[in-house]
Amino acid sequence: MKIVFMGTPEFAAVSLDALFQSSHDVVAVFTQPDRPAGRGHKLAISPVKACALLHDIPVYQPHTLWIKKSMNDDEKSHVRSFRETLAALEADVFVVAAYGIVLPQAVLDIPKYGCINIHASLLPKYRGASPIHQVLLNGDDETGISIMQMDAGLDTGDVLLMQSLKIGAAERFVSLHDRLAALGADLCLDALMQIEENVVVRAPQDDAQSCYAPIIKKTDGRIHWQSSVKAILNQNRALDIWPGTYTHYDGEVLKIHTLEAAEMDSIDNRLDIPGSILIADAKSGLFVKTGDGIVKITELQGMGSKRMPAGDFLRGRTLKIGTVLI
Repeated sequence: MKIVFMGTPEFAAVSLDALFQSSHDVVAVFTQPDRPAGRGHKLAISPVKACALLHDIPVYQPHTLWIKKSMNDDEKSHVRSFRETLAALEADVFVVAAYGIVLPQAVLDIPKYGCINIHASLLPKYRGASPIHQVLLNGDDETGISIMQMDAGLDTGDVLLMQSLKIGAAERFVSLHDRLAALGADLCLDALMQIEENVVVRAPQDDAQSCYAPIIKKTDGRIHWQSSVKAILNQNRALDIWPGTYTHYDGEVLKIHTLEAAEMDSIDNRLDIPGSILIADAKSGLFVKTGDGIVKITELQGMGSKRMPAGDFLRGRTLKIGTVLI
């Protein structure tokens, strides 16, 4: 089939690469505009754009595909030109994965078989922008991929295919992301085969069972020490790539890269304010009180320094016992 692919991050690029290795014809790629990245804020291309360029496929990067009343004539004309390009490509289907741009009905209606979306959750659970983060934040033991027929709602369309996978007890974002991306690529190819052979079965979602996975913000990485040990561990493994988890000590931001649960009866727990530093020495490590227990910080990073084991960090500086991290 002739396919227009729409996606932006690495999760989407895995499926795009699989399509290039298949018998399908990817005629164009739509991805978000290049963004400033890194300390130098130089423009960086998306993983999907990089994959498309490697295969010498045309790339289009509109800021939006919506025509709004607030736009001036030039802006409206710009959007119309992208829509006209999409129509002229005469694709059988648009494959969408983590594009980051909502598609209006006028775009959804262009291809012969509509638009299908590769979504990293078991719909209707975790509709929205950050399903992988959310499943880890909530401590779920199962997630999966849903291939969905897109409609005008937010991840509300009929499910064409779904497959679950188990989440490891200590699994972190990168591992789960990579496994889901690979599964998404496989299911996408299966769904396209079923669509082409006219054997696909569409299952409506039960809206009453839905929940939402909002966009992750930088402030979501701040550790609230009054939370439970389990919640803090889940936060740390869910947000380890971005924004990372962090806390404040004496006006300084400390990035908390890894931590683990600690045994209550092995530590003097007289300091009962969540966030209190209970132990802080290079030999024993760094232990902090939470809302219902204690965690041991195993890797961290101070301002202007590099990531290091807590023992090495504490050899170079002193953290005062009883100080409350915030």
